This record gives sequence, structure tokens and C-alpha cells, in this order.
Amino acid sequence: MKLNKQFSVVLTLVFLLNIKGKSQDDEINYSQFLNTITTAVPFLMIGPDSRAGGMGDVGAATSPDASSAYWNTAKTAFLEQEQALSISYIPWLRSLVNDISMAQIGYTWKLNERVSVSHGLRYFSLGKIDFRGEDGNLTQTVNPNELAIDLGGIGYKMSNTFAGGFAVRYVFSNLTSGAAIGGSDSKAGHAVAVDLNGMYLKPIKFGDKGADVSFGFNIQNIGNKISYSESAERDFIPMNLKIGGGLNIEIDEFNEFGIYLDINKLLVPTPPAYKKDENNAFVVDANGDYEIESGKDPNVSVAAGIAQSFLDAPGGIGEEFNELNFAFGAEYWYDKQFALRAGYFYENPNKGNRNHLTMGLGLKYNIFNLDFSYLVPLSQRNPLENTLRFTMSFDFADIKTKTEETTD
Repeated sequence: MKLNKQFSVVLTLVFLLNIKGKSQDDEINYSQFLNTITTAVPFLMIGPDSRAGGMGDVGAATSPDASSAYWNTAKTAFLEQEQALSISYIPWLRSLVNDISMAQIGYTWKLNERVSVSHGLRYFSLGKIDFRGEDGNLTQTVNPNELAIDLGGIGYKMSNTFAGGFAVRYVFSNLTSGAAIGGSDSKAGHAVAVDLNGMYLKPIKFGDKGADVSFGFNIQNIGNKISYSESAERDFIPMNLKIGGGLNIEIDEFNEFGIYLDINKLLVPTPPAYKKDENNAFVVDANGDYEIESGKDPNVSVAAGIAQSFLDAPGGIGEEFNELNFAFGAEYWYDKQFALRAGYFYENPNKGNRNHLTMGLGLKYNIFNLDFSYLVPLSQRNPLENTLRFTMSFDFADIKTKTEETTD
């Protein structure tokens, strides 16, 4: 009798374990499916300068330069120059077309030892696009373009090792020049966005060598949604959290070497998994909206979108981790005149699959710098593959110094 009772208990436990195991096996692992996050005006996430481009697009905590305002406005407070100007040109999809590109100009002025002011402009031209009607006849030819004007950025050094910063920008996106799309008249999109950032930079001893350790963060493009017609839903712009760290070692009087890491996370909702019926058709609720099977409703306010972006992926914490992308970079300088750079960028295959190596070269001559970068894709075609990007920057403090030396 006792044996039969024990046997019954064992059978019950086995039965319960089998039920539990079956439910786990049947559960869908959404983190294994393609679920790319898309936003309006993605050009805001294109790194504009070739120094960062040669190091896998790291920039949150790299040493300050003329292009620092894009990556982390707080870095500009650590600039040694009184004024700095950078000009960049980036061909886009050059292996397919020759009329798509982005140009950038940035200017930074240090008001004193603690405060810096920066301004900038990025212009993205999408070339020429023909619109055709249902009969195939040409109806309109447009030249889509987008721009971002950095109206003002402030870097403020709160101590000798830490600076805070912010920037305000206006975003304009004209993709259709008013052409009718899907029976509705289109319009240009407009947004106002801000960046909030910080930078920690401290000299340390690395063995018997001098070095600088750095940490930085930038919450980019916090701004309103964009719509391209009166009837269409409004889309998030690419709000992004960037954090990074770095170590720059002075090997000797002529040689220095730096290594850097950036981690990025988009602060916009992840598309949910929608419920389907037995015919593989989406299930619609009483309001005409698709029913969500896993994840959260992405049609929320900007503040709610930022908050839920950390916990809304249908695949749970595993998919949230997949949404992080990583940039690694290294830089070698000889006599502060010649630089070699290399980097690697990784994005999960289900979240965009950007996976590439980069390399770069920097030259400093007299009053200006020239930087070049080149990208080698590892997993798929990339808009920048087989493309040489370049940036030219000017150090106005050096111009002033050279002029004074010539006068003397």
C-alpha cells in the first residue's frame, strides 16, 4: 500500500514535469526572429567625421577634436584649441549611384577655460527620384533632401575632470516635395531635438607611462515625432543612448596609443509580435487595430516610448540585449602629426546586421588636419562599402600662433 502511494506520487510529478516541459518547448522565442527597429530621419545616426569613421564609429569618450560636438557636446569643454572648424564629405551608396551624399560642417568656440559653444549643419542629399503613376508614366521628378541644423551646443566644465553638455537642433526632412503618395498629399517633416551628455577625463599613471582615462555618455535626438502627411501616423526620430570609455597611453615623447569602446541603444519602441489566426492573417480587435501577442503597443508618446524601450521587446530580455550595438576603435599617433586607426562595429543580425571593419589615416600639417576612413563590410552590403570618406579640420589657435611667430 505504501509502495503504491509512493509510485502514484512519482507518476504525478513526472506528469507535471512533462506538462511544464511541453509548455516551454511550445513557447515562441521571439528574440530569434528578424525584428529591426526603424525610425524617421535615420541620417541623424550617420557619423559625420572620418576620424570616428576609421575607428568603428566610436566617439562618446574619444579625445576631443573639431568634430566632438556630434558625438558628445561635453567633450568640447576639454578642447585645447580656442576655435575649431571641421568639414566632412561622405559619399553614400557609391557602388550603385553617384548622386547620394552627406556633407557636414561644424564649428566650436571656447569662450573661456570652462565654457564652449558649438554649431553645425548636416545636409543629406538623396539624389534624383522619379515618381510615376499607375500607368507607368512619369508624373514628377524630385530631389529629396534632409538636413539637421545644430542651433547651439554648450559644453561646461564643472571640474577639472568632468564636463556636462547639451545641444539643440532643428531637423528638416523633404522626401517627396509634396507629391501625392497613396492618394494623400505629402509634406516635409519637421522636428526639434536635444542632446544631453557628459564626459569624464582624468590623467592617470599607466605603469610608468602617462595616460588619460575617459568615460562619456550622450542621449541623442530627444525630440518630437515626424509625419509626412496629415493622415499618416507620426514616426519616432532616432533617439539614442550612447555610452563609452577609453584609455589613451603616452608611450613616449613621440608615440601614443588609444583604445575605445562605445555601446548604443535606440530609445524608441520595439515592434511587437502581432497575433495571427489559423489562416496566418493578422487578428484585428473591435477598434480595427492589430492585436498584440507579445510586446507592447508602439503608438505611444515620446516620453513613454523612451521609458518602454528598455522592456518592450517581444523576445524579452534576450531581445533587449540584441538591440545593443558595439563599436570598438584604436588609434595610434606619431609625434601628433600622423595617425593610424582601425575599428570594428557589430549589430545583431536580427536588428540590422551592420557588421564591418574600418580603417583610417590622419595627417596634421601646420594649421589643419586631414582624416580619411574606409569601411569593409563583413556580413552584408553596406552603403559605405568601397567608399573613401574624408574630413578636413582647422585649428584657429594654431593659425593665431603661426601668425604671431611670423610677425616676430
